[in-house]
Amino acid sequence: MNYLSTRNKILVTATVIMSCIYVIWRTFFTIPFGHGPLAVTAGLALLIVELIGMFELAVHFYNMTRLEYPELPVVDKALYPDVDVFIATYNEPTSLLFKTINGCLNMDYPDRSKVHIHLCDDSNRPEMRELAAHLGINYLTRSEHKHAKAGNLNNAMKHTSSPLIVTFDADMIPKHDFLTSCVPYFLTGEKIGFVQTPQSFYNPDQFQYNLYSENRIPNEQDYFYRDVQVGRNKSNSVIYGGTNTVLSRQALEDVGGFYTGSITEDFATGIEMQSKGYRCFATNKVLASGLAPGDLKSLIKQRQRWARGCIQTGKKMNLLFKRGLSFAQKLNYISSITYWYSGLKRLLYIMSPILFAVFGILVVKCTILEILIFWLPMYLLTNTCLRMLSGNIRTTKWTNVYETILFPSLLPAVILETLGITMNKFVVTRKDGAQNDDRNYQIKQMIPHLILAVLSIIGIVNCIHWTFSQGTIGFLVVLYWLLINFYNIMMSIFFLAGRKVFRNHERSLASVDCMITTEGETISCLTHDLSEGGISVMLDKPKYIPSDVEVSIRLVNDRYTSEFTGKVAHVASIGNRWKYAFIIKDITEEQQRQLLHMIYDREPTLPQKLDKDISTFEDIRLNFVRRGQSEFLSNRKLARIGLNRTVNTSTHGAVTLLDFNYEYVLLETSRHDLAYEMNLSLAEDLTLECIWVQSLRNKRGNLYRVTNIGDIARNHQMEALEALLTQWNSEQRQPGRPNVTAKDKHFSDDELNEMAYL
Repeated sequence: MNYLSTRNKILVTATVIMSCIYVIWRTFFTIPFGHGPLAVTAGLALLIVELIGMFELAVHFYNMTRLEYPELPVVDKALYPDVDVFIATYNEPTSLLFKTINGCLNMDYPDRSKVHIHLCDDSNRPEMRELAAHLGINYLTRSEHKHAKAGNLNNAMKHTSSPLIVTFDADMIPKHDFLTSCVPYFLTGEKIGFVQTPQSFYNPDQFQYNLYSENRIPNEQDYFYRDVQVGRNKSNSVIYGGTNTVLSRQALEDVGGFYTGSITEDFATGIEMQSKGYRCFATNKVLASGLAPGDLKSLIKQRQRWARGCIQTGKKMNLLFKRGLSFAQKLNYISSITYWYSGLKRLLYIMSPILFAVFGILVVKCTILEILIFWLPMYLLTNTCLRMLSGNIRTTKWTNVYETILFPSLLPAVILETLGITMNKFVVTRKDGAQNDDRNYQIKQMIPHLILAVLSIIGIVNCIHWTFSQGTIGFLVVLYWLLINFYNIMMSIFFLAGRKVFRNHERSLASVDCMITTEGETISCLTHDLSEGGISVMLDKPKYIPSDVEVSIRLVNDRYTSEFTGKVAHVASIGNRWKYAFIIKDITEEQQRQLLHMIYDREPTLPQKLDKDISTFEDIRLNFVRRGQSEFLSNRKLARIGLNRTVNTSTHGAVTLLDFNYEYVLLETSRHDLAYEMNLSLAEDLTLECIWVQSLRNKRGNLYRVTNIGDIARNHQMEALEALLTQWNSEQRQPGRPNVTAKDKHFSDDELNEMAYL
């Protein structure tokens, strides 16, 4: 267990006290009676959603004040039972399932023959049957496709018998220690229903990517799975997430299998288990990772299904009066359902200051002194408390941003489901990699935010005008409220504007021993990142690796080895080091499977905490600046080294060697006549034989092709050449020396695009 420190207990206590004082003040002293029915209606509506928010916050604070981390039991390996692994699929591509099955086959277990992997295909696809046969696992399907995913899993239960069941979505790739980190909980004699591990993602989610914050903020779901879920251990109200979970078959049979009466079968199944007295745990250890939705439409459909499914479940189960659930469990599950009404709360929070500043409708009757006494302490304490309890995974600011982005899309679905207009069809979240969004769909989703942005600007202008014209600071509170909302709206517009996707494969930062064998030498180094399509490495010195030649690459870590051939895809100078990216050209299936283990048998390297330097100003500046820049992929495949070095020639005297990339040199000569051939003497027995290619447009430099670079490599002179180049480049970078490179103001990058001549 993890108890709060005395200091943090004082903080939580102070937050609770100030929140209670605030609620009393808001309820009895701020409703604008006497200002018209519209003002009273808006005032009461705002109060109600604030009270709902306070309720959710109180439940969360209660859960987080004593975190219970289930300790992994140590049990005899002979006790490990048979396990059925269900991989549910409906319309996902074969390439995606290949990775998931490959990960499942790699899971450690005392007796691997006890692990039975089943591909549960709910669309009878021949390619899935072939994939299962090829990888040596079981293939399960059915003729009637009732009850969507729940029906698919129930069908799998009928054809299997192991006492433990593992459920994975089609995209979720388990780590090697998934089973050994979960199964022991079921072997202590305690009545365990399921163990839920986090849903982690190896690609940036839409919020991270569209807001240019892949390196600044955690995945939006991290807060729920690593914070909220663990807090629910205290009340045994952990939510079954549908994937990355180990479940007791006995518990499933006791509740009649996977729940079929809701489009969120996982949420409902977990409640049923806990109502039967089963203990359910959540761990914060990442044991599997998958794909976050790669396009806006998929994300919105996913959240609409979650919202509708939770409301459906609450209504069908009559949660408030459901037998078998404790009071704390009921409160937690009711809080899970009211969360989906955050869209209504967000709409009222945004419209309230607009109603006053634009339409003259009073929503909260108070003075600025009352705001300073009752609201400000509660606001500051709540934000501080949330940051402390969440371990800096989430702040109120980012919660508001997420809710503002999604509320126009979620609110209609929530209202319809509440009124009984139910969505019964299960919509599978698209999981086939990153997609560029449909522009018309983006604009359609953006319209409500644009309208709110215009209204907010009008309100801001009015408040500023009134402040100066009436000589009072009373409007500053409304102005602050409008500015906070306007920031959230602007971030929503940035998000919905999207961002072009360039990569076919996601990269994972990973330092793995790497050996690159070229025609002339073997380079030992460490990888910078890995992907299914290639790798990149960081070298201390530039190396000559021809872009048209395949090189042998060997990766080795403590568990896996993968060998393949690749070609240079890109070379870049980063600080004093050189980054070489390689694209995979030829790899066998066995080596590919090893590579997949290296990439995915690790915790994703995306941020797990909020950047300490993150700020509201930086959020806006970053999005404005980055959107104003054109994103492009450089095609440079040879190391370009800035030298600015005078060298001698046997026939043309001294020349200035400006840039060098092994196959081409850029020279500046003092002569007016151009030499077609030129030999550059760099050192004793080290000469570059060059042929003129062209003069650059600015007449400052002449481009020559190096004709004997292959001979230098074959004669083992490359090491001496690279040492000399590194020395000259280092001297050229020293303060005070003129930096004449391809970035010099006298000629553009395009004028020395060596790839145009290759």
